Amino acid sequence: MRNRQITAAHVRRVITRGIVTTTALAAVASVAAPGVAVAKPANAVAETSGIGTTDAQRVEAAAVVRLDPSPDVLLLSDYDFIHTLWQRAKDAGEKLGSVRTAAEEAMASTSAENHVRFITTGIHQAYKLDQQREKDKADAERAATLAKSQALLALGIPSTPTLLALSEDNFIREIARHSASGPEVRGAAVRALAGDAAAWREFIVNGAREAHQRDVANELKELEEKNRREAERRQELAARTNAAALFRLTPSEAMLSLSDDNFIRELLRIAPEDARNTELYAAAQRAVLSSSPADWKEFIHTGADLAYKRDDAARLKKIAEANRRLALQIQAAAEKSGVNPGLERAARIALQGSDEDVAQFLKEDSQHRARRQSLMGGSRETARWYISQSTVDKGEVFLSPVDRRSKQSDREDATWVIVPALANQPGCYSLESVRKPDHYLMVQEDRRVRISADDGSTKFRKSATWCSNTETGAVAFESATMPGHWLDSSRGALFAIDHGDDRFTDHLWLMDYPLAP
Repeated sequence: MRNRQITAAHVRRVITRGIVTTTALAAVASVAAPGVAVAKPANAVAETSGIGTTDAQRVEAAAVVRLDPSPDVLLLSDYDFIHTLWQRAKDAGEKLGSVRTAAEEAMASTSAENHVRFITTGIHQAYKLDQQREKDKADAERAATLAKSQALLALGIPSTPTLLALSEDNFIREIARHSASGPEVRGAAVRALAGDAAAWREFIVNGAREAHQRDVANELKELEEKNRREAERRQELAARTNAAALFRLTPSEAMLSLSDDNFIRELLRIAPEDARNTELYAAAQRAVLSSSPADWKEFIHTGADLAYKRDDAARLKKIAEANRRLALQIQAAAEKSGVNPGLERAARIALQGSDEDVAQFLKEDSQHRARRQSLMGGSRETARWYISQSTVDKGEVFLSPVDRRSKQSDREDATWVIVPALANQPGCYSLESVRKPDHYLMVQEDRRVRISADDGSTKFRKSATWCSNTETGAVAFESATMPGHWLDSSRGALFAIDHGDDRFTDHLWLMDYPLAP
C-alpha cells in the first residue's frame, strides 16, 4: 500500500509542476489585472430571508408530502422549509416527481416571493399533476391486468390470480404452453417473446385474441367444407365470446342465444361499473340504439374490437402527455440552473424520442445519472484539465489532464453529480463524487478542497455547498461556508480562494460532458 501512495505522490508532483508551468503567467496576470466581475453571492438572500408564510399554510404544504411538521420545522425560514419538503418529495421517488421538480425550481430562486408562492400555491399545483400522473399510471396498470384477463377469457383459459400476477413475458409463455391455445396463438406468442416489452403488451392486449380468431377461422374453414351451418354457428359464438371478453364477462348459454340487439343490451346491463365511461361502452350504446341489424352484427364482430383499441390508445396517450409535461418542466429548470446541462440535454433528447424514452428518463436513477458533469478549467491554460478526486491522496482534489481515453477509474474520479445544495441555500449546489457515492466536494478550515462522506452534520453540509454564478457563460462556485472565497486552483490543487489572494488563478469552470457518463 505504501508503494502505491509514493507512486501517487510522485505522479501528483509531476502534474503539479505541469499545471504550475502552464498557469504561471495567468496567475501573475490575475493578480495584476482586475478580477472577473461576479454578481453578489447567491447565498446572501438566504442568510437574510425570513418567514413569509403562516403556520396554516405550512401545515397544508407539508400534508402534500405526508409530513407532520414539528415546531422546529415551522420555525424554519421559507427556503429551509422548502428544502425539507423537497427532501420528502425526493424520498418519495416518481410519485412526487412534479413536487420535487417545482421545489428545486423554487430553491434555485433567490426571490422570497417565489419561496412564498411555492409554499402557498406551487406545491399544491404540482401535487395535482403528480396525483393525475399516478392515477393515470394506476389506470394503465389495472388495464394491463384486465387485458390479461380478457385474453384468457377470449382463449377459454381459466383465469387465476397466479396467472394474472405473472410478468408479461412469463404470462405469454403460459399461454403458449396451454392446451387451449391453437397453432396461430402459439406462433404469435413465440413471435412476441422474440420482441421487446412493447411486443409483449401488444400480444396481450390484441395479439392473443386476433390469433385466436385466426385459429377459429381456420377451424371453421375446415368445418365449412363438411357443415356450413355449424361453421356459421361457431363463428357467431366466437365473435360473441370475444365481445363479452372485452367487457370482462363470460357469457352464459342463455346470453349467447339472444338476438344480436338483446345480446348487446345484456352486455350494457351487466358491464362492470368502471367500463361505463369507455369508448367500448359508448360504441355498444350507439349500436343498440340503431334500428339496423347490420349495425348490431358489425359491433359484435368488429366494432367492439376497434372501440377497445381506441380506449387503450387513449389511456397510453394520457400518460404520455403527462410524462412529457413533467420532462419539459425538468428541462426548463435544468436549463435555468446553468449547472446541469447534462440533465437538460437528457430531457431534450428524451422529448425528441418516443413516449417510452420519456418514461425512462423520468425514472429517478436516470435523472440522477443525467446530473453527471465534468468540470474543466475555464482558462486557456487549464483547458482539458478537470477537477478530480484522489482516493490515494486521502480524498484531496486536484486538476488532472484526463480525457475519454483515460482508464475508467480516472474518468470516474473526474466526474461529479451536481445536486441541490446539502445546506439548503437557493442558487447553490453540492458536487457528489461518481467514484465514491455520498462523498461530496467540501472545503476544510485551511481552505483546501477535498471530498468526504456526508456525516449529516450542519457543518459538513455547509462546507459541501457551493453557490453558483453563471452570468459569464462559465460557472463560478462560491463557498457557502466561506463567503467571498471561490472554488479555484493553485499549483494544481483545489482551494477556496479569496479574490485578493496572490495564488488566485481563474475561478471559472466549464460544465463539460461527463467523462464517465
